[in-house]
Amino acid sequence: MVRFLALGVAFAVLAATPSFGLEPKDVFLISNRNVPASKAVAEHYVAKRGVPEGHIIELDLPTGEDIKREDYNTKLVLPLREALKDRKAQAKVLLCVYGVPLRVEAQVQTNDEKAQAERLKSGLEEARKKLQELEKDKKTPEADKERRHIEELDRWYRGATHPESRACVDSELMLLWWPRYPLERWIMNPHYFRASEKYRTGVPPVVLTSRLDGPTPEIAKRLVDDAIEVEAKGLDGLVCIDARGIRFDPNGSDSGTGYSGYDESMRETARLLEKAGLKTMLDDKPELLAPGSAKDVAFYCGWYSLAKFIDSCEFKKGAIAWHLASAEAVSLRKADSTLWCPNLLMKGVAATLGPVAEPYTVGFPKPAEFFGFLATGEFTLVECYAKSMLFCSWQTVLVGDPLYTPFKKNPKLKVADVVPSPAGGRSGAP
Repeated sequence: MVRFLALGVAFAVLAATPSFGLEPKDVFLISNRNVPASKAVAEHYVAKRGVPEGHIIELDLPTGEDIKREDYNTKLVLPLREALKDRKAQAKVLLCVYGVPLRVEAQVQTNDEKAQAERLKSGLEEARKKLQELEKDKKTPEADKERRHIEELDRWYRGATHPESRACVDSELMLLWWPRYPLERWIMNPHYFRASEKYRTGVPPVVLTSRLDGPTPEIAKRLVDDAIEVEAKGLDGLVCIDARGIRFDPNGSDSGTGYSGYDESMRETARLLEKAGLKTMLDDKPELLAPGSAKDVAFYCGWYSLAKFIDSCEFKKGAIAWHLASAEAVSLRKADSTLWCPNLLMKGVAATLGPVAEPYTVGFPKPAEFFGFLATGEFTLVECYAKSMLFCSWQTVLVGDPLYTPFKKNPKLKVADVVPSPAGGRSGAP
């Protein structure tokens, strides 16, 4: 799962991270007309949050959790753009609800691309053999030139084969208004709080996205009910962080986006929130927390029990919890699943996040950034997610009411308290 990010671009840390000032009128809901419960979940949200009439967009979509790339383009993106073409600036948040597909399948190769890929594959094999001979003869300048040639051929090959072109529907929808973009892997997120102003203002608009979903429509509806109830008084409870004791060396090979960087960010989360006055439990041992280890949990973050949920926490109403592992949102609707996301939802959390396919560690938000922004009370759930996610058009989904602001009534941090994590990391942002 681990992947180190080396983009060669320095961070431009913004002096301020402005709020989107989100209101119910900024939210547009996507439902599936082929799943009866889908419209009911959307209508429940509209009634509870006071979303204006006409903000539910009902589409003709597949009923499963996967959608083919062609169907995504023709049945989701095109009619959605048409429905919103006169409200483009107003549609700041897209909220997918129960019944809307979760994952876009990989791009299918055309016959021309298949033929091109075969030619490029042969060219790559020949170039690699040539490089071996040049390295054997210690012809360094020629070898360097051949390496650059191989890199160019490899870029073309990947463009013709579409590796890792699957994506979470919601993450792909962030780029609704982008006319064209590469489908291979990810696109850097302009809303990430460390993105440069030049990049942020130099690309088409990016929409915020989240999802009301879960093993049952009732769970999907509960997410907004709990969010509204808890907002009225403020979230309280235990912060439970289950790190693994992996030491981070700022001068080492992990730039901050590998295992040690994320483990350090979990420890930084515990220190930050404990200093803010929240009761905190940090487990920094390799073993995962045993079942029943923590009660009255408001925030949980831990890792790495792949596709094997462990019932380690009892959650307060309104809790936000997620587990960092490679497959925890492959499905949200299977009640008998051992994945973390559906089980956390069944355990009563109000929001979670996870990947629909292999995201690499860098495909998750940094825990200290995500939970830190939440604790300021300045930003909604979907804003905190957008500010702490490095990528769009990738694998991770946010499940929860996008307007949920758990610390609106009882802020614990100032925005300036939330700093890049881990300290000393050398990650790149656009």
